[in-house]
Amino acid sequence: MHQDQDQGNGWTATGLRWQGGAPRLTATDGRERHDRPLTDGLAVAWRITGPRRCTGAHTERGHRPCPHRAEVAPEGTTSQCPSCQNADRGLQLARDRILDDGRDYRLYLAWFAPGLLKVGLTAEERGTVRLLEQAALTWTFVARGPLPAVRRAELAVAHAKLARERIPAAAKYPAWWSLPAPAERHAAITAARTRVHRLLTEQGHDQLDLLTDHPVADQVELFGLTGGAPDHYQQVKALTDGARLAGRLRRPIGAHLFLDRPDGPPLLLDTRLLTGWTLRADPAATGCDGLALLSRARPAAEQDALF
Repeated sequence: MHQDQDQGNGWTATGLRWQGGAPRLTATDGRERHDRPLTDGLAVAWRITGPRRCTGAHTERGHRPCPHRAEVAPEGTTSQCPSCQNADRGLQLARDRILDDGRDYRLYLAWFAPGLLKVGLTAEERGTVRLLEQAALTWTFVARGPLPAVRRAELAVAHAKLARERIPAAAKYPAWWSLPAPAERHAAITAARTRVHRLLTEQGHDQLDLLTDHPVADQVELFGLTGGAPDHYQQVKALTDGARLAGRLRRPIGAHLFLDRPDGPPLLLDTRLLTGWTLRADPAATGCDGLALLSRARPAAEQDALF
């Protein structure tokens, strides 16, 4: 990709990536790629300019810039044109267009809140990146094997309603206000793993290696959620050309960032909304504007009924 020359210097955001267990914001200027560590308390002052461009596709040979430099819709989390979506390896896997690629995969369970348990798969070579990207609060691997076998197991678990295949981001936010204790989270996911292993054994998924003793990982502290989310914040629903973001970042939660700003309550930004936009340093920015916002607040504590 490359920037529009009449816009001056700037970096086109290509996404938040977890590398070596740490979050980094990635961008390109059309000639080279750059990434910046996202640390707790990092000060930022950005002006966001368009047009918003397709961020290309991840293929077997690595990242491929969009050959059309296509414009994409300014709102929403989709930053790929249809052509690049069709070429993207991750989307091909998600849409069952790759039936087997010779790699080993792992089946996982990811816990986001009471009643929000997800089953999914990830290539073994990716390690724990998928669980970081999804902001899984507690998780464990439950089985490993070739892609067809792991995919069949994923469908079986979902069909038995032991876990869901998809949980939208909006369903995860409310849990951040009030999380059960670590021991409760651990107990919930180990009990779920036992149920999943029983199902897979009864159904004869013989091509799988069941991981009965895999450790349970808890990422609540990593995401800075031990004290919960802010009582009041505003969720960024859309960006516009010329928008400004200024303040201090909190440590990322998957692909999401809380931004403490000087002119109002914290903002919650899904960084997928940033992808495809050009970011420019704006030292004069002292606040945030040009944003479509949705106010969110911790529910009032339930009072004991009088009658």
